[in-house]
Amino acid sequence: MANSLAPGAKAPAFSLLADDGSKIALKDLKGKKVVLYFYPKDDTPGCTKEAIAFSEDIAKFKRAGAVVIGVSKDSVAKHQKFKDKHNLKVSLGADEAGEVIEKYGVWVEKSMYGRKFMGIERATYLIDEKGVIRNVWRKVKVAGHSEEVLAAVKAL
Repeated sequence: MANSLAPGAKAPAFSLLADDGSKIALKDLKGKKVVLYFYPKDDTPGCTKEAIAFSEDIAKFKRAGAVVIGVSKDSVAKHQKFKDKHNLKVSLGADEAGEVIEKYGVWVEKSMYGRKFMGIERATYLIDEKGVIRNVWRKVKVAGHSEEVLAAVKAL
């Protein structure tokens, strides 16, 4: 599955509950560029830095015609706390069942301190106005990532 989601592929449909209780669905975002980023867990150091970086650049993403959505397995309530605590400006989608995470091929085997486990790979998908994947970043390094994604959005 993960290999089929290369640039040029149709983005898998999704519908998630957002941090504010509203629904975020790909079909409702037609005509907008969508930055869909997957991250392991709310309020962990890397995930917090990434969410803050996207939040700091949110006005630039909006001017470029893009919405930014972060997705993890955390609940709506946890997303809301995370957002409030760090004054985040991005939408956070709750994928507690992991369905969207699976569709996008980011539920992967990870390894820490020699222990293997399944978890969310930090990855970002840029989806164009017609629902086609235009860029994919896997195994994302947080530093500079928001700027790199913004440059790709502007290039579309």
